[in-house]
Amino acid sequence: MALSYPKLSKHIRPDESEELVQLLRRGALLIDDPGIQPDVSSPDHKDDYLIALAGKSRSVLVSGERDLLGLSDQIPVYSPTEFLALIGEHP
Repeated sequence: MALSYPKLSKHIRPDESEELVQLLRRGALLIDDPGIQPDVSSPDHKDDYLIALAGKSRSVLVSGERDLLGLSDQIPVYSPTEFLALIGEHP
């Protein structure tokens, strides 16, 4: 799970991580795998399912992955900092 990655775990305590997972489970909207190729492909084709899923659900992607962020002129993808600023949670 991404929350256990060192880059994130140094900012999020294990108890906060579990609380966040529970919050996401309660508020998540589950979308079936679209099973299609997206109109825009990532240089890392393992991420294409995320692009297709975001497109189907009319969602934005929030990621620190350079491959996905490099597509921000074509699809709605934001870094975590950009997304927090977008929703007014970060200066």
